[in-house]
Amino acid sequence: MTLAEAFLEIFERPTMGAIIIGMMQILGPVWIAFFLGIMVGWAWKPGWASLGKRKFDFSAPSSPSSLIPSPVQRFGSTQILDSLVLDNRLENEHAELPGVDNVVSSSSETRKEENLVVMNDDLVHLCHLVERKDGGPPWKHMMDRSTHNMSYQAWQRDPENGPPQYCSRTVYEDATPELLRDFFWDDEFRMKWDDMLIHAAIIEECPATGTMMVHWIRKFPFFCSNREYIIGRRIWESGRSYYCVTKGVPCPSVPRKDKPRRVDLYYSSWFIQAVESRKRGGELSACEVILFHHEDMGIPWEIARFGVRQGMWGAVRNIDRGFRAYQKARASGAPISHPAFMAQINTKIDPNYLKILEGEEESSETQILDSPRKPKGGVNIPKLLIIGGAVVLGCSLDRGLLTKPLIFGLARTFGNIGKRACPRTN
Repeated sequence: MTLAEAFLEIFERPTMGAIIIGMMQILGPVWIAFFLGIMVGWAWKPGWASLGKRKFDFSAPSSPSSLIPSPVQRFGSTQILDSLVLDNRLENEHAELPGVDNVVSSSSETRKEENLVVMNDDLVHLCHLVERKDGGPPWKHMMDRSTHNMSYQAWQRDPENGPPQYCSRTVYEDATPELLRDFFWDDEFRMKWDDMLIHAAIIEECPATGTMMVHWIRKFPFFCSNREYIIGRRIWESGRSYYCVTKGVPCPSVPRKDKPRRVDLYYSSWFIQAVESRKRGGELSACEVILFHHEDMGIPWEIARFGVRQGMWGAVRNIDRGFRAYQKARASGAPISHPAFMAQINTKIDPNYLKILEGEEESSETQILDSPRKPKGGVNIPKLLIIGGAVVLGCSLDRGLLTKPLIFGLARTFGNIGKRACPRTN
């Protein structure tokens, strides 16, 4: 029996009570799922899903084109870059890389640059992202928020193939690049402030370049399985500026399991440098972190995008609290963990060779777009409730219970009903 025939059969019943009972039998399970999603959303609040106390401010800054400045003179080709990278060994020995493989040692064996999980090509890609020369789609402004000791700006874009990509610029007052570099690398301390990280271990490392392969398991809500990450990471240093690359890498020595579910597509890299403080004019007592992040967690990208948008500011505040606690711990003389020690082993780049790319490489600059102004009516509450309920349905994809067309067909249908029932007022 089709849905239309079912409704016709209900409306042909002789009494109003019978009609109401029939409608409840058909629509009841759908609304139960929606309300279950709302209750779960309020009860479960991980770091990335905290709504915070205030609505997001989607107003774009007055000068979007200057929001992600090119912090260094632009790089030339990969071959030129290879000749500039110096291997910073533990004994402070420096070896040039004249376009050939860099020789490093790990576990008492000699390895070549091509065998490292994070290579010079990854540095070039990060530099192009920072310079907005990666050739990707335009960045759309999402957020501009600040506290008394931190400011934050964020952008998002949707590539043709792949999950949503995010870019953010955070300026921490009273911070140094070196301490932030150690903080982001310190998995032992991360376990204290990141409530989603439940396991972190080093699989292998290179004591010559500081390259690491680490194993993470992150906690997801009870209706989704936890997620597993195999992450390769490495830091390049130019003066007191740092290019930090982390990305998902294959690892045959860690077998894949059904649970936790492994995330293969993962990229999270950042550029760190000292900048002028807004509290102390002219002093380089603040630190800027430009982050680029995307991953495919195995849930619909529409739901992931919604969750990130709602939880972004809460996650940023949580990171800031973790960093300030890290500052106090280091200032009190707490011992440096092994991951933080590895963060201090960097591949050096001679800043004298950083040249302007203009005239050498013709590539258009990635655009930054203003976010559309939100009407003063605020959030469309019926649609928000519907999407909140659909989170449970969407995450059931993790277990193969429902199909994506069914979930978003229902969400689209009832979302349109809510929009017609509660129109915005100008």
